[in-house]
Amino acid sequence: MIELASSILSADFAHLADQVRSATEGGAAVIHVDIMDGHFVPNLTIGPPVVKSLRRATDLPLDCHLMIENPDEFIPVFIEAGADWVSVHQEATRHLNRTLHLIRSHGAQAGVVINPATPVDALTEVLDIVDYVLVMSVNPGFGAQKFLPNSLHKMRKLAQIRAERGLNYRIEVDGGIALETVAEVVRAGAEILVAGNAVFGNGDPKTNAQRLLKAATEATLQKV
Repeated sequence: MIELASSILSADFAHLADQVRSATEGGAAVIHVDIMDGHFVPNLTIGPPVVKSLRRATDLPLDCHLMIENPDEFIPVFIEAGADWVSVHQEATRHLNRTLHLIRSHGAQAGVVINPATPVDALTEVLDIVDYVLVMSVNPGFGAQKFLPNSLHKMRKLAQIRAERGLNYRIEVDGGIALETVAEVVRAGAEILVAGNAVFGNGDPKTNAQRLLKAATEATLQKV
């Protein structure tokens, strides 16, 4: 099943609750929250107080993408604030197995993220304990970047490994997802589509979300 995860990184924070509500009316099934610390990535975004406020504004799952150093220190705090899903970067996590179990022990779904330069093979030993794998199709840190086509082969490989090993993780993609790219990522195996600028950047979030989901759904009919 294809799901749209609206990324608030591109939303108008002065009207965040209204923007989230509009995207939800357009069919968004998840709210994606980019947490950046200015160290692991060259940008600084939000912390637990905003997640706590979002929790009061929506019933949708909050997907917190931790682009931070030392994620173990903050995982419990974000889950307490209302995160339902928490993903950590393979590149930022010293003991990935332990960190993923920490997320699950606090009652959230556990995800692992790989940057454009990180191969899927780096995840071989944890794919059996993750709920989802997030493939970055841009270098993390900023919204509205151009999609990197090399990420497509990672989605295909993740889908292949999942089938071969009988695993259940879902495949998420983040970066440059728009009307021009959504079909190819869906055909490559992506099931959770993170979109920020394409939903909140210009025009009505509800209409933008509807158009993106329509294009994604049509692409599922073309999968070979």
